[in-house]
Amino acid sequence: MTTLHAPTPAPVRNVPSRGLRWSPIAAVVHREWRVFRRVWRSLMFGSVVEPLVYLLAFGFGFGALVAEVNGIPYLDFMATGSAGIAVLFTGFFPGLINGYFRRRENHLYDALLATPTTVAEVVTGEATWTGVRTTGSAATTLAVAAALGVSLEPTVVLVLPVAFVGGFGFACLGAAFASRMRSTHQFDFVISGIVVPLFVVAGTFFPLDDAPAWLRIPAQANPLTHVVDLFRAAAFGTLAASQVLVAVAMVLVVTALSWLLAVRWLTDAMVD
Repeated sequence: MTTLHAPTPAPVRNVPSRGLRWSPIAAVVHREWRVFRRVWRSLMFGSVVEPLVYLLAFGFGFGALVAEVNGIPYLDFMATGSAGIAVLFTGFFPGLINGYFRRRENHLYDALLATPTTVAEVVTGEATWTGVRTTGSAATTLAVAAALGVSLEPTVVLVLPVAFVGGFGFACLGAAFASRMRSTHQFDFVISGIVVPLFVVAGTFFPLDDAPAWLRIPAQANPLTHVVDLFRAAAFGTLAASQVLVAVAMVLVVTALSWLLAVRWLTDAMVD
């Protein structure tokens, strides 16, 4: 009696190189939306509870010892830092975790790339949806902060495009690292070596103005530093126009480089 075995997905070969097309990108975004509809309750729970814990523990706890930072109440300082952390976590972790399991475990990328869809379109579609989610997470965090008494300027709406672009970039960065991973054990290296330094050394919990030079220099290369700076500029008007332009440029450049890196590394991993 002949035993039938399920075919092993073959490596995708000779994916054509062409410009990005909206149709496959929209299809990837639509798939992400359908997945989100199944799990939105747990995701929304985390989006509300996590910033609430940060704000209560740091804003009211540590804030009782530190009245102001850079001329604004510490609770306000911490609120915008929490929104930046929400963008990092909501952007980076889906790119990293989904990217790994969809490539190595369930072979979703094999299926997607067997259609007339390029690696660049898959990366762009997934990062676009993640950018939408990070925008919602940042807005939710600031809404919780406002409910706790943080006073926000009307220009706080400018947080939304910054959160989208930042989330897009962090999703691409996570996807880039995921494409290099060979086992789940390597998550520890990425989380401890990349994620923790990103959110700790970014002016989220404490100001960087008086930090030693060896800490300020890498902080300025950290995209989260500039996302948080732009959040504070939008919420409280704390930055000069020249500083805003520098921060916008840094976020855009790092996002573009992260996208290129994700496309290049995932292509190397998927295409012979």
